Amino acid sequence: MENIKKEQNSVLIWVTIAEVLAMSLWFSASAVSGTLAGVMDLTGNETPLITSSVQIGFVVGAILSATLGLQDRFNPRTIFSLSAGLASTFNVIFVFSVHLIILAFILRFLTGVFLAGIYPVAVQFISSWFPQRRGFAIGLLIGGLTLGSALPEFVEGLSLAGSWQSLIFASSGLAFFAAIISVFRFHDPPVKNQRPAFSWKHISRVIRNKSLMYDNIGYFGHMWELYAMWTWIPTFLYLSWESYFTTSNLFVYSTIGSFVVIGLAGLIGSITGGVLADRIGRTAETILSMSISGLCSVIVGFTFGQLPIVTFALAFVWGITVISDSAQFSTAVTELSPPTFTGSALTFQMAVGFLITVGSIDLIGYIVPIVGWKYAFSLLSLGPLIGVISMYRLRKRPDAGLMANGMR
Repeated sequence: MENIKKEQNSVLIWVTIAEVLAMSLWFSASAVSGTLAGVMDLTGNETPLITSSVQIGFVVGAILSATLGLQDRFNPRTIFSLSAGLASTFNVIFVFSVHLIILAFILRFLTGVFLAGIYPVAVQFISSWFPQRRGFAIGLLIGGLTLGSALPEFVEGLSLAGSWQSLIFASSGLAFFAAIISVFRFHDPPVKNQRPAFSWKHISRVIRNKSLMYDNIGYFGHMWELYAMWTWIPTFLYLSWESYFTTSNLFVYSTIGSFVVIGLAGLIGSITGGVLADRIGRTAETILSMSISGLCSVIVGFTFGQLPIVTFALAFVWGITVISDSAQFSTAVTELSPPTFTGSALTFQMAVGFLITVGSIDLIGYIVPIVGWKYAFSLLSLGPLIGVISMYRLRKRPDAGLMANGMR
């Protein structure tokens, strides 16, 4: 038993490290979107496509993978390594294609397609290793996702890469190293839990299942807020602090601040949320997290242009709570859905959730010139509000007792 626990922890550490490295691809171009907008001659409304094209690619990749049953036909280690390698390759080619705008966005889209072979596969892989302590394990993994997503901001802030091309090359190199780690350090669990394959005919069953849909709606509200916050908080901090720092210091402080808010705060939130959910229940944890994060999204705009320490402190709390509930929605699906369509339920949740992020990311870009930064983020609070209501209703249902060993 002790040996199995040690092996569990070893696998979790290595998978999380690989996740950190591979997910640096996600925002590798977004971290230098200001520079890329000039290089690619993009308008203000077109610049968010640098991020949203990855989101759309991820959704398409997740649906294709599930429809073809790739995670059931092939070893997760194989899928992870190939996906990380191919995503890395398309990210490199993007550097040489920025002047061909359509091709550049297609390459970002393809990067997103193969990222769907990294994050969901890692979640499935760790779930099979952790029948117990699953909230903590997946929370740590998603913490790796947040840290990796924020890594380009850290590299850019300290000018470690030197240029926007070097930053993208660096993230591609990290992802390729993640592929190598997956080959040599990922090991199959002693007992493999076969995930049921996706089937389109099961989607109607998911939609008719009230408990699953309450959980899904909670997740959709969470996703409405999450990626828009991650995408726009670096710009928000930069513009908010303009009058307080010189140009060179402003760039460093805002990018490092963004890394801390997205990456380090996200890591803290993911781990804390996982541990808390295992102790008090999934609905209680998600309601608490979304209540705080939704409140932060409303208040943070009123700190725009105020003392940097005030804005940063509130953004840090937002960074913790905006992600601390993320793992619990997917974990709840595995607990609430019958084994015959768990795979379909997870794919449906993830695909719709990431599609929703495209709308909220673009909406902030459109709304800022109209209402300003003081009120723009307030629109994101609609997601947590709907999510809290939905998870409260789920908590009242009898089958909610299936979650978190009866703690709902």
